[in-house]
Amino acid sequence: MTVTETSTPEETVASGRDLARRLSPGACVALSGDLGAGKTHFVRGLVAGWDGAEPATSPTFTLLHEYKTPRGPVFHLDLYRAQSAEEVWAAAHDELEAPHGLVVVEWADRFPELVPPGAIRVELLHAGEGRRRITIES
Repeated sequence: MTVTETSTPEETVASGRDLARRLSPGACVALSGDLGAGKTHFVRGLVAGWDGAEPATSPTFTLLHEYKTPRGPVFHLDLYRAQSAEEVWAAAHDELEAPHGLVVVEWADRFPELVPPGAIRVELLHAGEGRRRITIES
């Protein structure tokens, strides 16, 4: 387990970038934590760590964004507004099982049954005074 504190959005992005560089295609990152704690900034870092040119945005209203990178696609799912695991599975089961890309699931704690065994779990929490605490468990 690794615990890091960040003070700026750029530091949160850098934390995601550092993790992404160690991940191979087929990996899954399950994000959880406080609303507004920097999950989407962390995802921006994951995409950048795979040399993606497009900045990640929150897919809250679309469930899924796909980012093309030289290392393979990054599939970014946001379960915040999803009504059920069945809804998510029906819309994104191919992406959730993608062996050729990186799967990132925001709000993964909403439907833990969708998170594959072996997923890297990342929790982002407010740590006071504008800081964020990022805990990474692999």
